[in-house]
Amino acid sequence: MSNFDDLFRQEQSQAASMSAQPFDKEAWAQKKQEQREAVYAMIDETATAVARDGDTFQKYLDMQSRFDRYSVSNALLILAQKPEATRIADFNTWKEQGAYIRKKESGFYIIEPGEEYQRQDGSTGISYNPKKMFDISQTGNSRKRETPAYPDERMRIKALLAHAPVPVRISDTLPSGVNALYQPDTREIQIRRGLDANHIFRALAQELAQAEMDKGDGSYNRSEQGFHAYCASYMLCKQYGVETNGFYHFEGVPQRLETLEPQEIRAELTTIKEAAGEISGRMNRTLNQQRQQKRQEPER
Repeated sequence: MSNFDDLFRQEQSQAASMSAQPFDKEAWAQKKQEQREAVYAMIDETATAVARDGDTFQKYLDMQSRFDRYSVSNALLILAQKPEATRIADFNTWKEQGAYIRKKESGFYIIEPGEEYQRQDGSTGISYNPKKMFDISQTGNSRKRETPAYPDERMRIKALLAHAPVPVRISDTLPSGVNALYQPDTREIQIRRGLDANHIFRALAQELAQAEMDKGDGSYNRSEQGFHAYCASYMLCKQYGVETNGFYHFEGVPQRLETLEPQEIRAELTTIKEAAGEISGRMNRTLNQQRQQKRQEPER
C-alpha cells in the first residue's frame, strides 16, 4: 500500500513540472500502466485480507452496503484507503455541487472503465484506469454529518415483499428456531407467524436471497448458497436501518475463503453483492414510488 501511495505522490510531483517539459507519450503510457498495476495489487491484497479475518470481512460488507452501486473491486479499494467513507465523488463533481476540497486533503483511488481493446483471442476487453476520489468528510460540505433517513418498519417490509420472485406465505409449521424458509420444490418462502418487524426483515431478506440464487436450472444447493444469503441479508439490514448487533456473526468466514485465490474471493463477494443488489433494487423502486405518491397526495 505504501508503494501505491508513493506512486501517486510521484505522479503529482511530475504533473506539477510537466508544463516545463515536452510531453513524452511512452513515459506517460508506462506511468499509467504502473498505476493500474498498483491498483490491481491493492485489490488483490485487500481481498486476501478480507478472506483471512472475520472483522475485516464484516467491514467489507459494511462498505459494500454503503456503496452498493460500486463494484466489488471498488468497494475493496475504498475499504483499503478510506474505510470511514460514506459518500464519494471526484474533484469536479464536488465543485459542481458547491463543495470544496479542504487543503492538504489527499484523494484515494477507484477504477473506472476506459477504452475497449482487442484481446489476443479476438474478444473485446475494457481497460480500467485509476480515478481520484474524495469523501464528503474531506470537503467543506455542511451536510456531511447528516444522519441517514431510513424507511419506517411498515414501508420497509412492504418494499421487501414487493415484486418478490416467489410467493411468501405465513406458516405455523416451521421447525423450531427457523423463522423463514425458502422451499425450492414449491418455489415459495414460508415465514413464521407472529414475528416482530425486524425479525421478519432479517429472516425474509435471507430467504429472498436464496430464491434469487435459485436460477431454476438444477444447480441450486441451499447449503452452498447459505453463506451468500446470510451475508446478503446482513448487507440489506445495514442499508435499511435494521438492527444487526447480536444477530450476525462472521468469525467463521476465513475458514470458507482463506484457501481461495484473490480472483475467486472476488467472485464470492460478487455473488453476495448481486443477490443483495437484486433485492435492494426492487426495494428502492418501491420506496421511490411510495414517496412520490405521498408527495402527490392532497393536503388535509
